[in-house]
Amino acid sequence: MVGIDDILSAGERLKGLAHVTPVHTSRTVDAHCGASVFFKCENLQRVGAFKFRGAYNALSRLPKGAGVLTYSSGNHAQAIALAGSLLGISTVIVMPEDAPAVKVTATRGYGGEIVLYEKHRQTREELGAKLAAERGLTLIPPYDHADIIAGQGTVALELHAQAPGLDILLAPCGGGGLLSGCAVATRAVNPGCKVIGVEPATADDATRSFKTGVLQTVKNPETIADGARTPSLGKLTFPIIRELVSDMVTVDDAAIVAAMRFIWERMKLTVEPTGALAYAALHSGTVKFPGKRVGVVISGGNLDLDALPW
Repeated sequence: MVGIDDILSAGERLKGLAHVTPVHTSRTVDAHCGASVFFKCENLQRVGAFKFRGAYNALSRLPKGAGVLTYSSGNHAQAIALAGSLLGISTVIVMPEDAPAVKVTATRGYGGEIVLYEKHRQTREELGAKLAAERGLTLIPPYDHADIIAGQGTVALELHAQAPGLDILLAPCGGGGLLSGCAVATRAVNPGCKVIGVEPATADDATRSFKTGVLQTVKNPETIADGARTPSLGKLTFPIIRELVSDMVTVDDAAIVAAMRFIWERMKLTVEPTGALAYAALHSGTVKFPGKRVGVVISGGNLDLDALPW
């Protein structure tokens, strides 16, 4: 189990390297939701997503000159590539052929070697394990790794300091690294705050796992939220989420698009679909917290502009 001391240590390693991202508010959002809403803007983090926190924390604990392999649809890929560049560690990234072009380009720009795969023919976990063994690389998965979870937990650590007295914290969930890290931090610094995870309806494996107590899987789910297309929670994230998270909910792609567009138009923030996932639950009325103080994690802003209808 990752503990608060691990998250505090990660925070020390990240000082001066990760941005202390701002918390934004909106009277329009508050009026729409009937609550006081505080957005933790990890879309303004290095590489445009919270993933830099966990990636740098994990790689900083490896010996210099080590080689690392990971698999990711984009944000973790960029984070590992940048962290490796900063630390002098070579990085190999397994990415699906349909990964957003903006994320592929950025990952290459940060110095990562990309290996593309066809997601309907093989899984990234199998290919990643095979390549890591063949090339003698250390595998750093996107979420099921203690140092990754601890790094992601610094998001909530900062948010509770910036917006004290939160009643609810909403966070998106793919493989559960961010959600479980935030849950550990919240239990330690604000135990009265309920942590709720949000998933796409077509990628609801974590919600089913949470509610049944049995680890569930999903294969290559079709959702606009590409950062949440993970096959399942991990061996580390599942028990943390089961113990510390209060609830899991799902939203469909239409709700995600509506929330994303609302944030673009009214708050002038560039948010990708997965980044709008947590707010989509609140914006759509899937969850309601009248009169409460609600924290919402905007997990990323790496929007693929080529996918827009213009």
